[in-house]
Amino acid sequence: MLESSAETWDWLSLEWFSYNTLRSFDWVYPVVLYALLLVPLIYVIKTWLRQKSRNKLDMAMFEGHIAWQWSSLLRFVPTLVFILFIMLVLVALARPQRINEQIEQSAEGIDIVLVLDVSGSMELQDFKPNRLEVAKEVALDFINGRVQDRIGLVVFAGDAYSLAPLTTDYKLLRESINNIQLKMIPNDGTAIGSALAVAVNRMRESTAKSKVIILISDGENTAGSLDPEMAARLAAAYSIKLYSIGIGKDGQVALDPDSTGKTVYITTELDETSLKSIAEIGEGKFYRADSKTALQDVFQRINTLEKTEISVRRFRDTRDFYQVYLKWALLLLLFWMFLKNTFVTNVLED
Repeated sequence: MLESSAETWDWLSLEWFSYNTLRSFDWVYPVVLYALLLVPLIYVIKTWLRQKSRNKLDMAMFEGHIAWQWSSLLRFVPTLVFILFIMLVLVALARPQRINEQIEQSAEGIDIVLVLDVSGSMELQDFKPNRLEVAKEVALDFINGRVQDRIGLVVFAGDAYSLAPLTTDYKLLRESINNIQLKMIPNDGTAIGSALAVAVNRMRESTAKSKVIILISDGENTAGSLDPEMAARLAAAYSIKLYSIGIGKDGQVALDPDSTGKTVYITTELDETSLKSIAEIGEGKFYRADSKTALQDVFQRINTLEKTEISVRRFRDTRDFYQVYLKWALLLLLFWMFLKNTFVTNVLED
């Protein structure tokens, strides 16, 4: 009861006229506020015109000079009160508000596992600074563009390991990708089949509406105990779509200089046939990326194909405050009417 009474008289606070309070409002009709400058200007012009057209009569009532008295200023009080009344009405007409907007996003996320080759051939420098660093950079950009999707990370060379589980903790994923290094897996080679099996194992109990594996590799399967095509069939059995990306150029590719400072070149050739077959079995697509730009384009296409639909709900709580200024205006109007019936209005001019 006491709180309700306090709210009833809250409008009497002078805080409503502070700069910070007025600045905090959203004004429905802000153009009305420009009229505030015209109100005193109109009264100044009106007073000046009235003085110009007013008839004056000289009267000799007293001898000598009449001293100015401060009480003569009282005759301006009713006019000043009425001006303030009009200005408060204009403030109310501008309709001050405070809007509290809340946005809720909901989405049926996609489960995605990135399978990244970290074998020795990823050190080749047909991509600058090398294949692995470019793959990491593009993977980070891909993660930054996802919303509400669970993403996991698998790395492989001669063996395959799960580096990050399916998660929406994108900060953890970025840290995991940044920590990927060449030779982090001692057993060198390219165990594509084993890597796909680890990714499928991560996703086999997933209930997401869409499940995707994105394989990035630059070689053919040379290690591991599981055939890549068998692993792809395993993925298809769990309704997991498989995209394979072949990274790198064919032919002579530079490696780091040897101990004598001489640049070493290695002949490399991508096994497109195997990667295409994997993608077809997994009901996905195979992409070839022979440059950083091409790799970025591939991820953009996959990003478009596997897009999460996000529904946005907005809640707006709007509260009007024009009543506060109308109440002040009515108070000043009553005060002006009172002054019009007192001696203040009739104070003689000096």
